[in-house]
Amino acid sequence: MEIKPIKTEQDYNQALERLEVIFDAKKGTKEGDELEVLGILIEKYEDDHFPIDLPDPIEAIKFRMEQMNYSQNDLAKVIGLKSRASEILNKKRKLSLEMIRNLHETMKIPTEVLIQPY
Repeated sequence: MEIKPIKTEQDYNQALERLEVIFDAKKGTKEGDELEVLGILIEKYEDDHFPIDLPDPIEAIKFRMEQMNYSQNDLAKVIGLKSRASEILNKKRKLSLEMIRNLHETMKIPTEVLIQPY
């Protein structure tokens, strides 16, 4: 197959079909090289046409608290005062840089999620 840029949905669908055919190609072979390049082109098209937004920072904190079985008191230990934890969870207070650092370090929430406006 001739490798070309993916510009339309039809190009995208054809690329996906071809990817399925050569999916198990070995590295270093002609089809293996085609698979690698096709994967990059498909990823670029998907990033441009189907972007995935990062989650809301507060929803991410709540989700992570649930995963870690954290209470509001546990969150307060990470970010400071108990009243601050309540204000943060109710979106009445913005996250400070220190809070973002602590949330990232302790709860492993990516900083790019935490720095978003909400």
